[in-house]
Formats: sequence, C-alpha cells, structure tokens
Amino acid sequence: MSAEPPLRVLSIATLFPDAARPNFGLFVERSLRALAAQPGIDLTVVAPVGFPPFPLSLHRRYRALRDLPRIESWNGLTIHRPPFRLIPRFGVRSNPAKIARAVLSAVKGQPFDIVDAQFFYPDGPASMRVAETLGLPFQPSARADISHFGHDPATRSQVVEAGAKAAGLLAVSDAMRRDMAVIGIDPAKVAVHYTGIDTARFHPGDRAAARAALGMGAAPAILTVGALIPRKGQALVIEALPDLPGVDYWLAGAGEYEGPYRALARRLGVDGRVRFLGPVANADLPQLYRAADAVVMPSASEGLANAWVEALACGTPIVISNAGGAPNSSHRPPPAVSSSALRKRSPRPCALSSRPRLRRPTSPPAWTAASTGSATAANSPRICTAAPVARCGNADPLESGPAADFSVRARASDDRAVVFLARHPLTALGRGRNPRHEAMRADLQPD
Repeated sequence: MSAEPPLRVLSIATLFPDAARPNFGLFVERSLRALAAQPGIDLTVVAPVGFPPFPLSLHRRYRALRDLPRIESWNGLTIHRPPFRLIPRFGVRSNPAKIARAVLSAVKGQPFDIVDAQFFYPDGPASMRVAETLGLPFQPSARADISHFGHDPATRSQVVEAGAKAAGLLAVSDAMRRDMAVIGIDPAKVAVHYTGIDTARFHPGDRAAARAALGMGAAPAILTVGALIPRKGQALVIEALPDLPGVDYWLAGAGEYEGPYRALARRLGVDGRVRFLGPVANADLPQLYRAADAVVMPSASEGLANAWVEALACGTPIVISNAGGAPNSSHRPPPAVSSSALRKRSPRPCALSSRPRLRRPTSPPAWTAASTGSATAANSPRICTAAPVARCGNADPLESGPAADFSVRARASDDRAVVFLARHPLTALGRGRNPRHEAMRADLQPD
C-alpha cells in the first residue's frame, strides 16, 4: 500500500522572527515548528516584510530589514520573506491585497493543499485572496488582533468576509470566539485552541537565585512583559506606583512609548523604581518570571497572552484585566498561587489587586499551566485544514505521547472535509487528562 502524500500547508505570518527581530512573533515560530514536526505535514511559511516608500524607508526601523534574505532556512523551517509596499498608519485597508500579491509571487509554481493564516488581520484577508487565486481552502487564527480590526470601520468588512469564506477558524480563547460572534462571524465555525508553552523552559525554580542573578534587591518587584504600547497598559501600572510604596516595576519589552512612559515615571516621582529592560530573549524570561513577585498586565485587549500562561507556569501570580481569555487563565488557579482579573482598568485597582500578590512563598509549588487549561508542551500546532474527504479515512485519535495527546477529527463540508489537528496536553504530572482539555476535545468532535 503506497504511503499517503503529505498535507502541503502554506502558512502566512506577518509576525515571525528574523535576524533583525529575533523575538518578533516567537510564539508563532514555536507553533509552526511543532506543526512541521508532525508526520504527514509539508509546511512552507511566508513572512512578508513591509517597507514604506522613500524617504520613510530610511527610518532605522526599516534599515535593519533591508538585508533579510528573500528565502532562508530558519530553525528547520523554510521561510519566504517577500517585501510589500507599506503605508504606515494610512495603508491598513490595502495591506491584505499587497501581502497576497507578495505571497503569490514568492511561492509561484509550488503546489499546496491549504492556506493557513497565523493572524486574522491582515493575514486572514490576505490568505483569502491567495486561496481564491490557487483554488484552495484557507483558515485564519484569531488572536488579540481581531478585537481591534474586527471593529475598525476600515477593516471590519474584510475580517467578516474572511470569516465567512474560511473553511475553518481558530481562536485562542472562549471569550475570543464570543467576540467573533459579535463581529458577525459564525461561532460554529470556530474551534478554540488555548495558548501553549514549553514546560521544559517555563517551570518553577529558585526564586532567591533568580533575584540575585538579576541584581534585584529586597524590594518587592512587579513585572510586565510585552510591547511598550498603550494597549498593554504599562502607563496604568506606573500610575499605580504611588499607591505601592517601596515596590519596583520592571518592564520587559520595547516600543515607541518608552519615552512617554519614562516621562510619566519622572512626573510622578517614581522613576527610581521603574526599570526598562528592553527586549528580553525568550530563554531569559523564566528567570525574570521567577524573580518577580507578581506579573501585572492591565491590557485593554488580549487573546490569551503568552505572558499570562508563562508566568503561572513559573509559579508567579498574575494581575490582569478582564480582557479576552482572562477567565480561561484565571480559572481554578493552583494551590498557593493566585491570579486576579481586574474589573476596571485604572491605577487604583491595579494597586489594590497587586498588593496581596506581593506576599508569596520563596519557593512556589511545582505546578504548571495545565492547571489553568493551557497547553503544557511547546506552543502547539494550530491548524484547521480542509482536504478532500478521501484523505480523512482514518480520523480517529492518535495515540497519546508522553507530553501531549494529539487528535484528528473530520467534519464533512460539501465535497471536502475539515480536519482539525490539535494538541491536547496531559496534566503536569502525567496522571490523567485535565477536564478542561476533555472539553476542548469535545469541541472538535464531528457534527
């Protein structure tokens, strides 16, 4: 009997690491590497790079991108990096069409079975155009981006159209699936797949040693991990510091609001307690999480933030706004480690919610993010692919491995079937399945 041909996946990702931005969309790289490692998958990734017209192209933000190769092998993945014309601030409506043209040019002549979009905008409408040109099904993934672009008058119609035409959709939380329904996307088409982490990297450790290695003194320290942009809410935490005397605030990340945030700290007289760390490599984040007394992230919108799950996996309490997948991350917190969802995004609640989390044990319990309903293995493959029914003859669950349980399900759709590949983790100690993951499995059952 001849071997079944691989499923040829074209994945479009406008956030993906490169030599100039090694942390840019690192969670997307981990996800796609895990997907590529699965048997029967032939993956090609296109990570388009936007360049504005002259003289904006001379800006230092773009200078570092000029020398990126058009195609390269990146940690075992084949990555195409075609350029497209980007009009900052004003070109958001036209970006999907430009990205689609760049993608089609980059992979001209290559055969595929499915087009995958790692974000809903601009990747989703771009993948829709690519799929229509190639006569293929496509599937976008919804993250925090859809909370903005799904409501922006300039982009909403393209988001809704992509949702309607897609063969299947993925969301990183139940809340995001509900938000998609409000936008006008059929929630029955959406499979929820929670954020995953690498528990070989993110796990509890020696808190005192972590603090010593980072040069932290005896003062309590709160931490925010993420881009320095208004949506992440760092300004609210800085404004809360006068109500948290003696508490230091560490910010991991870079962004155009670093200057305003520094000025805000000086104006409030707390600049001596605010530490701007700049971009932090993923490999260095666990030590930072372990050292912090609490991770405070009052974001305006999120899908299910990697930082939430990573912090919990390292045994660090989180204080987060009630945005996106917050209920999923704070559901049934593990013993001795707490999580708090802010009902109101303002400095005072940030301070009040943070105080109790500053008194935690030196050595946190050995639990992982499985207790929150998030994947415990490396960021897992997320793809809902459409393929001919003939390829779905064996749609039974695969055998469980030591770290994760993979299932493959088929759902009929006209003359095709949608095949869901999802990674379902076992509990941290491998003693059985997490009930929340069983619920996730039920979401993927055939109709």
